[in-house]
Amino acid sequence: METMVCPMGSGASRLYSSLAQTLVSTSTTTTPLAQHPSPSQGCHSPPGGHPLQLLRECEEALRDRPPRLLRAFICPGEGEVDREEVDNDATQRTIRVMQWNILAQALGEGMDSFVNCPLEALNWAERKYLILEEILTYRPHILCLQEVDHYYDTFQPILASLGYRGNFCPKPWSPCLDVKGNNGPDGCALFYDEARLDLVDSVNVRLCALFTPTNQVAVVTTLRCRVTGRRLCVAVTHLKARSGWECLRSAQGSDLLRNLTTLTQSPGGPSGPIGVAPDTPLLVCGDFNAVPSEDVYQRFASSPLILDSAYKRLSRDGLSEPAYTTWKIRPTGECCNTLDYIWYSREAFSVDAVLDMPTEEQIGPNRLPSYNYPSDHLSLVCDFSFKKQEEE
Repeated sequence: METMVCPMGSGASRLYSSLAQTLVSTSTTTTPLAQHPSPSQGCHSPPGGHPLQLLRECEEALRDRPPRLLRAFICPGEGEVDREEVDNDATQRTIRVMQWNILAQALGEGMDSFVNCPLEALNWAERKYLILEEILTYRPHILCLQEVDHYYDTFQPILASLGYRGNFCPKPWSPCLDVKGNNGPDGCALFYDEARLDLVDSVNVRLCALFTPTNQVAVVTTLRCRVTGRRLCVAVTHLKARSGWECLRSAQGSDLLRNLTTLTQSPGGPSGPIGVAPDTPLLVCGDFNAVPSEDVYQRFASSPLILDSAYKRLSRDGLSEPAYTTWKIRPTGECCNTLDYIWYSREAFSVDAVLDMPTEEQIGPNRLPSYNYPSDHLSLVCDFSFKKQEEE
């Protein structure tokens, strides 16, 4: 598919100036890995751009808006922590993962009806900087996004300039296409920092229910950590929304688990041999559109893949999910639920830190999205490390 090059819009000339050359020259191909920075550089000194510089320029572009939500990292059992001050050797071995439904632009402006959110707050010319600001603030090594409808003209070229490589899988029948002036279908995107992670392979999966293809998809990518040499398999998905579709979500979740079992526990997969080791651990990120009491959540929690939900680590007993990951007001009423998750192989990974949720006071009475937060879903950010392998 040809990459469409579009200007970043008005109101932030410095950011556009910094990225203009990248937007013109970037294509869907990537530089050979041998030419990328060493693992010690991480995503702090990527080819073509610097995250801190771009973050400052995002902040300047948003100077007329309220300040962004301030959130702290919580270390399980230790409380709040400044992740920049953690032991350097430990941080070099940490893999930071961000999960986020960013809200498709076409849906936000045309279909989702956030009754207390002014349309001006959803203007793409500024909202895109709020999204980029959130990503640049936390600088994940792995970035899993849903409802991406500006992949080729915004996220792919900008993140490529910062040293990320990505894969995108659009929905077959995206509702964005029903909106006048849309930017194409929305879908799931998975990016990874090439300074920290090598690509083994990536496949796009169309989820099925009762052997029938559905409109929901997943991106499944196998990576090798440059620091530890160990492999991991990362999946991002977005299950069917709305009440009344619980059985479909359960079937889609079961299909995803079957695919992940094939990919992580056998040498081959749906697309043929991809060289995945039999014991490759998993990270599964997504907007499941399901509260913890739903069947699809229980299927993941009881899967033979031995998965656990990272955000349970915020609770005192380690057993409860947060009170909410999305909070919005629609014509049908207020919706405050936990729908988003980061699942991980608990026998392979330790959860070193979890980004706390903002308070109700921080979110404000008009809820999300807003002038200072671009989506109706909150980002989830976790720091993982590999557990030490037992010596044979």
